[in-house]
Amino acid sequence: MSQTLPSGSLSGKTALVTGSSRGIGADTVRYFAEAGANVVINFRNKAPRAEKLAAQLRGLGVEALVVGADLTDPASVQAMFDEVERTFGGLDILVLNASGGMESGMAEDYALQLNRDAQVNVLETALPLLKPDARVVFVTSHQAHFIRTTPTMPEYEPVALSKRAGEDALREKIPALQERGIGFTVVSGDMIEGTITATLLQRANPDAVAALRGEGTKLYNVAEFAAEVAHAAVDPVPADHTRLVGDTQAFEGE
Repeated sequence: MSQTLPSGSLSGKTALVTGSSRGIGADTVRYFAEAGANVVINFRNKAPRAEKLAAQLRGLGVEALVVGADLTDPASVQAMFDEVERTFGGLDILVLNASGGMESGMAEDYALQLNRDAQVNVLETALPLLKPDARVVFVTSHQAHFIRTTPTMPEYEPVALSKRAGEDALREKIPALQERGIGFTVVSGDMIEGTITATLLQRANPDAVAALRGEGTKLYNVAEFAAEVAHAAVDPVPADHTRLVGDTQAFEGE
């Protein structure tokens, strides 16, 4: 069993990770469960995968609630948190992991809807359930975090801009969160090997991705980056509310 977080350190706590049926979200929610937390697995359209993960985590002796929700639909988000309240009464950890914008067939402003508007709405809807010492973590990328000063691949720019807009909108909530004793941390990492985004970028611009890999930069894998996200939910909140993961040399001086 992974010892990413100390065994039993989250006993009696409840954690919700958006977009946690696969990838970084799934590994993050697994680390919380292994530390003893009851967990909420959120998915958009991968119910069988979410249920399979929940069954595995229940084997650790924790409760695992599976809730499907379209985060761009406020009514769907409200229904999700209503179910969380009925089951657990409150939340100790909220990880805003779900993002997107490179999918085909979506509305022109879908990236902004999901990466900014939905993130703010999820936080605001969760607020009545967040306990006084709760923690909120927003997951992003260096390509988005530094987009105002460091260009990214053209194919990723709309997503990067929308995620930075989401980060900025969430940061505006920090004073109100602090008044309630709630900690907020942004976790930003370089491109993560094995993620959907990396796969889509590989298809769209293989030369640029190959160049990034060829720079000698360590690219974290999903499990490694998820461990950083999990730690961000329990470690002291940095003074600038930012946890940078991996190499930032290409973004230095920004």
